[in-house]
Amino acid sequence: MSAPQDLQSEASQAAPISPDEAQVEAVAAQADAAAQVNEVERLKAQNAELTEQFLRAKAEVENIRRRSEDEITKARKFAVEGFAESLLPVIDSLEAGLAIQEATVQQIREGSEATLKQLQSALNRNKVIAIAPAAGEKFDPHQHQAISVVPADQEANTVVTVLQKGYLIAERVLRPALITVAAPK
Repeated sequence: MSAPQDLQSEASQAAPISPDEAQVEAVAAQADAAAQVNEVERLKAQNAELTEQFLRAKAEVENIRRRSEDEITKARKFAVEGFAESLLPVIDSLEAGLAIQEATVQQIREGSEATLKQLQSALNRNKVIAIAPAAGEKFDPHQHQAISVVPADQEANTVVTVLQKGYLIAERVLRPALITVAAPK
């Protein structure tokens, strides 16, 4: 560019703007400011809504936690209720048997067998299962407790005799079966 053209472009850049142009710029600046204010207001409303949603969700989680704790407390408190209820007929039978003053041996035996069946039924309903391994069954240290090792005409580490039944409750060992085990030959 030449020197006269540089002076003209500097003059056009430094030239004052017209009142109409100033007014347009002012209106544009106001519109920008209004848009920014609207955006700020929209963001504040969105923030308030999200805060409210968060507080509601937090309160709901707290209510769920509290209800869960109450249910767990009640479950622990009344866990044995069903089991105890199933044992009441057994108690009734025993008391009725003891109330008979002149019972014969046969009557006592029959009453005892009936009461035992009631007790076994109550235990089965409550998932208490007997562990009574058959002779020759493989020794299982998770369910059996070997009291002694005895010489026997069967494979080593197998059950010879059951001295006392064991019991499972819901597949968990309540008491292992006391057994004797065959000695190695």
